[in-house]
Amino acid sequence: MTFDDAVAELPASLRGTRPESLPYSPWELVEHIRIAQRDMLDYTVASSPAVYTAPPWPEGYWPKTAAPPSAKAWDDSIAAVRADREEMESLVKDGDLFAKLPAATEGHTLLREALLLADHNSYHIGELVAVRRLLGAWR
Repeated sequence: MTFDDAVAELPASLRGTRPESLPYSPWELVEHIRIAQRDMLDYTVASSPAVYTAPPWPEGYWPKTAAPPSAKAWDDSIAAVRADREEMESLVKDGDLFAKLPAATEGHTLLREALLLADHNSYHIGELVAVRRLLGAWR
């Protein structure tokens, strides 16, 4: 299951709906994936620890609202996830997977960040599929 599969053809009316007993909507999951992925990418490409600043935890990693402010915001978030994923893929393809990252205060490498990003995204893509099923919005 890919991110693109998980967001395909989701009705706009359900993008901000939280299923009963769950604390997040499809929008919240998509935006969380976007924000966290962008943060991992920023950390990966930062030239030094002084250049990189993480968002505040945990509020900086989640949107402020359950629903997207517009259809454009939804589309823009999905486009940003795709673009940032492609940027990380290029770094993996062209970079030294085992070199210490310049912004790392511990021995973090490009490989570590790529695996962390893949693990994080796959977890939340699975949640997005479950939310869609609970909302009756799976194709």
